[in-house]
Amino acid sequence: MSKLRELFSDTLIYGISSVFARFINYLLVPLYTGVFDPEAYGIVGLVYAAIAFLNVIFTMGMESAYLRYAKDRDQAKSYFKTLQLFLLGSSIILVAVMWMVQPMISPLLGIEDSGTIYLLMLGILLFDTLSIVPFAELRFVRKAVTFAALKTGNVLINIGLNFYLILGLEYGIEAVFISNFAASAVTALIIWFVTIKQFSGAWNKEHLTTALVFGLPFVPAGIGHVINEMLDRFFIKGMSPDVIEAIYGAGVSADYLVGIYNACYKLAVFMLLLVQMYRMAWQPFFMRQSDEKDAPQVFAKAFSVFNLAAAVMVLFVALFVDHIVAIRIPFLDATLIGEEYWAGLSIVPILLFAYWFQGWYVNFSAGIFIKNKTKRLAQITLIGATITIIANLILIPIFGIMGSASATLLSYFAMALLIYFYSNKAMEIPYKKLQAFAVLTITALALFGKHFLVDQNFSDITVSILLFIASVLLISVLSLKDILGKRSQA
Repeated sequence: MSKLRELFSDTLIYGISSVFARFINYLLVPLYTGVFDPEAYGIVGLVYAAIAFLNVIFTMGMESAYLRYAKDRDQAKSYFKTLQLFLLGSSIILVAVMWMVQPMISPLLGIEDSGTIYLLMLGILLFDTLSIVPFAELRFVRKAVTFAALKTGNVLINIGLNFYLILGLEYGIEAVFISNFAASAVTALIIWFVTIKQFSGAWNKEHLTTALVFGLPFVPAGIGHVINEMLDRFFIKGMSPDVIEAIYGAGVSADYLVGIYNACYKLAVFMLLLVQMYRMAWQPFFMRQSDEKDAPQVFAKAFSVFNLAAAVMVLFVALFVDHIVAIRIPFLDATLIGEEYWAGLSIVPILLFAYWFQGWYVNFSAGIFIKNKTKRLAQITLIGATITIIANLILIPIFGIMGSASATLLSYFAMALLIYFYSNKAMEIPYKKLQAFAVLTITALALFGKHFLVDQNFSDITVSILLFIASVLLISVLSLKDILGKRSQA
């Protein structure tokens, strides 16, 4: 179990910092939903969707490339300097190009009258791009505490400025991006100083070529990922007034629906957080363990542990979502999400399951990374993106924002199955597939059971508590026998 303890101790450190950072950052949700109307909050969602899309192009897969080749510590400094200089040059060029095409991009984001927001968006992209390799270095050498401190500091700066600018100086949505820009700039400067010793390496053209060959397949894969994550906002914004009226009645706008969707999507952050903190520890872990004889067995057990944790998270958030959103935030005189936004809570369980499958995707990616089959990532993710686009086009006119959430679920489910197939061909790992689907089924039945029992006039909170306890006990019994068995292999 020592190897698994190494993985989950790193996950815990990343997790504690991420949970803390996300918790603090989540205070922005009641602030935004309490101060901004859904139409304005919808613009925030669209700009951040654009940032996510452009971030993939700016970073060019260099984070994954560095994690792959920093394994050779004799060459790590050379890779570090080469990739940092390359990203600096390419980012300057991309910022210039994006500035020239502003007249075409700004109207899509609803900021045609605000060149300031557009410029801040480009600044955020620049500083975030130049931080990815230094952060990857901290992850690889297991400086998880330093990593956590920097990420937490970023959030503290961001939220502090948001509160000051919005509540103190009464700024509008510009405050959101000013705060993010300042936090990104300060974080970049600090992490450059922390990792400055790595910059003593030499520029190496061959290393750049090697990194690009490995990393560029992550660009279409990343674009596909962003399509799965963010394109739904643009589909919702593009809904015709006739379709909106048919589903939601008169007086509802597309911008209003984007705001509702974006706010309720934030509740799925609990599951996304679990996936992200696991991924940060998982990728360097499986690369370090890749040459060990018992690596396949260790990887299989890690998946079982993740699946158990994911089930508990989905059950907790989905069963108690109505109570979670009603939590009052001290000093703000507001609930976790403004009551005006509660109309979209039905999308939350669907998105939780979607992120669960994203976690499967992260687990199953080990074989593809280890065996250098990264071109499959682009193929799989673009298939997922195609499913997202087609499903949105079909389902949104029928079900509105519920259709968009369902499209995300379908996409991640398909991607998880595809990456399992290709990764297991590259490196056979004895995952407990039937056990995983059994845990998934028990969780889904618990959520359906709640709706049925509440409809029969049983107490909502009583039903939620009993179903949560019963389901967690059942899936724990199902999972722990395998996780704890054959200790010598783990």
